[in-house]
Amino acid sequence: MNIVKKGLAASLIALACAGAGASAAQAGEIAVIVKTTNSNFWQNVNKGAKAAIEGQSEHTMSFDGPAAESAIADEVNLVENAINRGVAGIVLAPSDPDALAPVVKRAYESGIPVVIIDSSLADSAKGTYQAFLSTDNCAAGEEVAKRMIEEAGDSGKVAVMSYVAGVGSEIGRVGCFSDYLKNNSKLEIVGPYYSQSQMATALNQTTDVLSANPDLVGIFGANEPTAVGMGRAIVQAGKAGQLTAIGFDGNQDLQQFVRDGVLDAIAVQGSFAMGEKGVDTVIKLINGEKVDDFINTGVVIVDKDNIDSPEAQNVLY
Repeated sequence: MNIVKKGLAASLIALACAGAGASAAQAGEIAVIVKTTNSNFWQNVNKGAKAAIEGQSEHTMSFDGPAAESAIADEVNLVENAINRGVAGIVLAPSDPDALAPVVKRAYESGIPVVIIDSSLADSAKGTYQAFLSTDNCAAGEEVAKRMIEEAGDSGKVAVMSYVAGVGSEIGRVGCFSDYLKNNSKLEIVGPYYSQSQMATALNQTTDVLSANPDLVGIFGANEPTAVGMGRAIVQAGKAGQLTAIGFDGNQDLQQFVRDGVLDAIAVQGSFAMGEKGVDTVIKLINGEKVDDFINTGVVIVDKDNIDSPEAQNVLY
């Protein structure tokens, strides 16, 4: 049985390499498929992907994603469509670690190289994609937790405003933030609350949390739309500067919240780098080159003191 499995795996790898080699011989489409197109973060990924494709004529690029991160079936369909039209390679940000695994396996069996960005796939998908590019979300969550303890102190309540439960990035980012607080302070966690990456939902949830917990010492908004909704709720409640508020991601709204003192800091991922390095990596695979299994695209803690520095400006969008 093991010999049969090994033989099958070898055949699939050969098929994938053969498909990649065929793609390298002629111009082909690289499909960049993200969790949603309705987010500045993912549009910055698009800018990075476009930068990677410019200046070379061999490949074209398409960019697509569902209307919302919670529309998981729509993202599965987008990957299916890319496979059916015979793309040369796929750069994928999976919205669900389990739901996207079967279709990534199908791409692998079709000889299409796949690079995963931002959020990991389920363990069952290992071996069916060739590289994973992401912020180390666990390390990022711990960095935010350290900053929270520094600013908010060692005790009191901290609310966690999260986005979509079970997504790979959320598990690492929010899970490690919470674990670090539990292991290194007496801070009590309120939540997490899940906005489904909808700004209006996050605004309403934060409004309720602030009302129900007037003694909060801190609050964490774990992705862009959630942090924007959280920031707006803090302003509307007249709580700016009265608790330590930290967001995640770095669009114009969040930058302004930092400048205005609504948010003490934002943890900003290299979203442009995800798109640029993702496309560069899949092109290398198409050309038969070796790539690292994991490529860390990093995170920068941005506050009033460093927001205009080159380090911050390179990641803000």
